[in-house]
Amino acid sequence: MNRATPTGEARSEGRRKSRVGLTAAACAVFVAGMVGMAFAAVPLYQMFCQVTGYGGTTQRAASAPQTIDRPITVRFDANIANGLGWSFRPLTRQVRLRVGEVGQAVFVAENRTDHRTSGTAAFNVSPLDAGVYFNKIACFCFSEQTLEPGESAELPVSFFVDPALADDKDLDSVYTITLSYTFYPAEPAETAAVVGKDRAF
Repeated sequence: MNRATPTGEARSEGRRKSRVGLTAAACAVFVAGMVGMAFAAVPLYQMFCQVTGYGGTTQRAASAPQTIDRPITVRFDANIANGLGWSFRPLTRQVRLRVGEVGQAVFVAENRTDHRTSGTAAFNVSPLDAGVYFNKIACFCFSEQTLEPGESAELPVSFFVDPALADDKDLDSVYTITLSYTFYPAEPAETAAVVGKDRAF
């Protein structure tokens, strides 16, 4: 009995379908990976910056040292990542103080959606080399914030610039530092942090 053998055209069609299937599977894996990375971006960024000092990572401190007679201006910047549906801004655009002096700023976040949402803020300092001298005493960054529809909240931060900055010759010309925050959507948690309670760094 003669068996029918696939023609060249049939074999070519089979290979084409196989390639299409592999491409579709690869795209699905890529999309799933990107979604996972979106939720992991903030904690991964936090760990990376704390280990490497990248991105102008600031330091933590319980209190400020003595001040020195060198003025510094700290500017504040606020941003919102796509998909959160909040507004976010500093109440004061900048403060002028002496190096070592404790400064305070308040940011306001407002949920402009019709449902409860949560966000987490990451930050950076510029110029980047100044990050190691920028110390935060209290901050809302990397702590999940939850807002009800239409709810707004004031988010304070207190900080100082380490007097050791004056000994860094590479920063002799730096008299302005910018502290910038960006809020990202947070994956809903069963016990979400409520705005207004104690916040961690």
